[in-house]
Amino acid sequence: MSSPSHVAETPITDRNELVATLASGEKPKAQWRIGTEHEKFGFQLDDLRPPTFDGARGIEALLTGLTRFGWAPVQENGRTIALLRDNASVTLEPAGQLELSGAALESIHQTCVETGTHLNEVAQVAAELGLGFLGMGFQPKWTRGEMPWMPKGRYRIMRDYMPKVGSLGLDMMTRTCTVQVNLDYATEADMVKKFRVSLALQPIATALFADSPFTEGRPNGYLSYRSHIWTDTDADRTGMLDFVFEEGFGYERYVDYLLDVPMYFSYRDGVYHDASGQSFRDFMVGKLPVLPGQLPTLRDWSDHMTTAFPEVRLKKYLEMRGADGGPWARLCALPAFWVGLLYDDAALDAAWDLVRDFSLVERHALRDGVPKHALNLPFRGGTVRDLAGEALKIAVAGLQRRAARNADGQDESHFLDVLQEIVASGITPAERKLALYHGEWNQSVDPVFKQFAY
Repeated sequence: MSSPSHVAETPITDRNELVATLASGEKPKAQWRIGTEHEKFGFQLDDLRPPTFDGARGIEALLTGLTRFGWAPVQENGRTIALLRDNASVTLEPAGQLELSGAALESIHQTCVETGTHLNEVAQVAAELGLGFLGMGFQPKWTRGEMPWMPKGRYRIMRDYMPKVGSLGLDMMTRTCTVQVNLDYATEADMVKKFRVSLALQPIATALFADSPFTEGRPNGYLSYRSHIWTDTDADRTGMLDFVFEEGFGYERYVDYLLDVPMYFSYRDGVYHDASGQSFRDFMVGKLPVLPGQLPTLRDWSDHMTTAFPEVRLKKYLEMRGADGGPWARLCALPAFWVGLLYDDAALDAAWDLVRDFSLVERHALRDGVPKHALNLPFRGGTVRDLAGEALKIAVAGLQRRAARNADGQDESHFLDVLQEIVASGITPAERKLALYHGEWNQSVDPVFKQFAY
């Protein structure tokens, strides 16, 4: 989840300005970049509990420690709640999950170095504080009530609102971690094609990255419980966006969708004003109850765009949001998967051919079935594993044609090796952990914090 945006305080007076905001994201192919984000759970090495914000071993102390590496602190009400460096940021999710929002980079090689550098920096400071970090999709041990809350104004508003619209929204906020990639588009037509392909194939990413099989120390019956949580978080701002596949979809239709997503807040003069459940359409005509007579700014709109949580999100780029958090290799594999599919013309055509005849019913069956069954979910006489294999072939070929090579002459396709191994074995990360739980872990999740920590 985002911190307040840094967009100019320009008042919005016309819906066309909102459409133009999305159109302004268009870039020629030579300027397409890759932005990778990932979240991770902190834990205290002695008792495995999540660290609080305050205290000598708290999250704020960790952020302060990271400033030795050139990160600049960002404060809210006098407390350090984020860091900035070289167009990247380190931010906090509601329960202190630490997120790296990477810079917009040219290659997977660069984004993988960026991720590795960040994890090394975090590990150095965390070790001094007696902390560790774990990459998974869902907190495997602690209850919702045992999770701390970070002192960020937007999270207080969301915390109060979530129980009104779903039963799992607070779990989404406090007990989930994801990895996502943000990618560019050249034109409105290019955006539409990429949106449709990535939305149809998002369940495949969920299956490949499934790594959230435990809740409060026991198997929960899912392989990606994180993905399941989104089905009962807030129907007004989540889901598969069926309208994306309708004739005539484009920037205007997405703006209309966002205008109908209920607001959370407006951030003015350092204060979060609670607008939860109120209408951005009313804001556009000066009738927002919490700020009567005031008009929204481009920053309000930028903030509002971050409060919709569909499986794929459009801002000035497309965000792929379907994958559970995980270890470093999979943090590199997620951007490789989507860049391979979407940044090469032949791969994009092949990916569209793969999904273009999926019916609405089939798309929803994939989305609804994958959290529990992952690669084993039946699909068209085969399984999702078969579909994942086809998608990976396309992605590998796309990366090979992209031919972005490192100093050793390797292209980016080797970053998909970890996913190739998952498809070849048919065993997801979640299933590997379940086997350990029922085997050498003696039905305890505690070993996961040591065996799978960064």
